[in-house]
Amino acid sequence: MYAMSAATESFAPTALSQVGLVVHPRRRLDEAIETVREWSRRHDVALGQVEVAGQNRRVADPISAADCDLVMALGGDGTALAALHAAASVSRPVLSIACGSIGALSSVAVDDLAWALDEVRAGRWAPVALAGLEASSEGRVLTVALNDFVVSRAGGGQVVVAISADGVLYARVAGDGVVVATPHGSSAYSMAAGGPLLAPGADGFVATALAAHGASCPPLVLAPESCLELTIEAGYGGLRFELDGQPSELKAERVELRLRRGYATRVELAGEEPPLTGLRRRGLVHDSPRVKIREGRSLHDPG
Repeated sequence: MYAMSAATESFAPTALSQVGLVVHPRRRLDEAIETVREWSRRHDVALGQVEVAGQNRRVADPISAADCDLVMALGGDGTALAALHAAASVSRPVLSIACGSIGALSSVAVDDLAWALDEVRAGRWAPVALAGLEASSEGRVLTVALNDFVVSRAGGGQVVVAISADGVLYARVAGDGVVVATPHGSSAYSMAAGGPLLAPGADGFVATALAAHGASCPPLVLAPESCLELTIEAGYGGLRFELDGQPSELKAERVELRLRRGYATRVELAGEEPPLTGLRRRGLVHDSPRVKIREGRSLHDPG
């Protein structure tokens, strides 16, 4: 999601012999899938489907991400996250196509799908390393999240979370829970909860309390080398964990979170829209009303 260096002007063709698809489980994708099939036939590229958990939709023969030169996500941000996780362990790049969604992680509109594949094949792209959030408990790695890691109440009553950074207590909050986000995930749940946006190039992660009851607990931005500790007390309604917006079966009373650099690789095309511009275009960030009013006046009264 970071801007490509202006010095990247010479390109070498990318050898593509196998592309693996990850598709949205329900969204209408017939035209997009047929475009990929036609492009693959034209360029003699094999096409398969990378299977992910909870995905029963079959559009191509199953294939391992390890056997792909490129993994392509067709859907929204959830599909892109599933593809990035699937490709992370075998270090394969992921090209995400936004099919009728906000698409913060999907830089390419579905109408430009064939063009995007042409750009990758021509080598006019750059690998962008995305950090993950490694969650561990009692010395054992539990999981890795790409966007955010959330602990929240599961029902009535509040959950109490003690937030510590590098062994130093920051705050103990009672409320709906805590969301911890990576830089590229900071524009998702964390921003909705009032957390800051970490701009492209920022290195670190952020913890934001969810509906804290009476606490003074501003969002906490941590250094990339820091360890965030969450000590959790469930209320009578219980608690739950969410990873990248999906419920998790994790069970722990104390979780340590660290940034894992270079966890996954996203394809960035030459001339791609800057991430901050994308947030404005999608309406997730917009100007204040006073600025818009002044702008409107100047358009109607240029003198």
